[in-house]
Amino acid sequence: MSRVALLLKRAKPDAVEIAGEVTAWLRARGHEAIMIGDHESSPHGARFIEDAELPDGIDLLLVLGGDGTLLAGGALAADRKVPLLGINLGHLGFLTSCAPVDALVAVERALAGELPLEERLRLRVDVVRGSGETLTRFACNDAVVSQGALARLIELDAFLDGRRITRYRADGLIVATPTGSTAYTLAAGGPIVTPEVRAFVVTPICPHTLTNRPVVVPSGSRVTVRLGAPADHVQLTVDGQWGTGLADGDRVEISAAKEPLRLFRSPQSYFDVLREKMSWGEQ
Repeated sequence: MSRVALLLKRAKPDAVEIAGEVTAWLRARGHEAIMIGDHESSPHGARFIEDAELPDGIDLLLVLGGDGTLLAGGALAADRKVPLLGINLGHLGFLTSCAPVDALVAVERALAGELPLEERLRLRVDVVRGSGETLTRFACNDAVVSQGALARLIELDAFLDGRRITRYRADGLIVATPTGSTAYTLAAGGPIVTPEVRAFVVTPICPHTLTNRPVVVPSGSRVTVRLGAPADHVQLTVDGQWGTGLADGDRVEISAAKEPLRLFRSPQSYFDVLREKMSWGEQ
C-alpha cells in the first residue's frame, strides 16, 4: 500500500474535483489518501491532517495548484525526503509540469517509479540577529532582501565565503537556486541555470551602478548579505512564503540545504518546458 498526501491550492474548484478523482482511484487500488490543511475540500475517503502534521511514511506528495503551492509543499516534504508531483492549475507551471488531464496517469506512473525524478538544490537561509538569535528557513527558489515599504535604494554588502563581493546600491538582492533562476531573478535580468548545475545566482534588483551584474557562485560556498548602511523597512523574503524584517547588525547567511527537493516531472525535457512556457522561437 502506498500513502499519498494531497496539497490543494485553496479556493480552486478544479483542485477539489481532481483531488476527488485521485482519492477514489487510490482507494480502489488499496492505497491511502491524506488531505493536508483544507478540511472543507477533503474528498470522501481521504484522511485530513494539519499542515504541520505531515506524517512519516508518505510515498508521494501530490500538489494540485501552481508553482507557489508546490513551493509550500516543498517546505513540508523536502526534509522528509518525500518526492513531489505537481499538477499545474496555475499560470506558468515551471515546477507543476503535468497537465490536469494527465493527473491520474501521472500519479500511477510516479508510484510505479516510471516518471523522471530530479533532485533540485535548495537553500538554507540563516538570519543571524545582532543579538545573536538565529532563525533558519529553507528555500527551493530564492531568498530576497529588498526595501519593502518605500521606493528607495538600499546599500547591501555581499560576501562569498567571507570575501567581499561588493557593496550593492539597489532595490534589493536575490540569491537563487537553479530552480529559482526562472523566477524573480529572471525578471531582474539573471541567467537561466539548468537544474543539474550546482550553483547559486546572486542578482541585484535595479542596481544604481550599471556595471553590477548577476554572479554565479558554487553551491558549496556561503553567501552573506548585510546592510551596508542603516535603513528602515528592509525585508527578507524566502520563496515568497515567509518574511522577516532586517535591521542594522543583522546578517543573512545562505548555503546549500542538506536535503534536495525531490521532484517528479513530466517526460518533457527542461528545454521543452522553457520553449512552451516562455514561447521561445515563436515568430
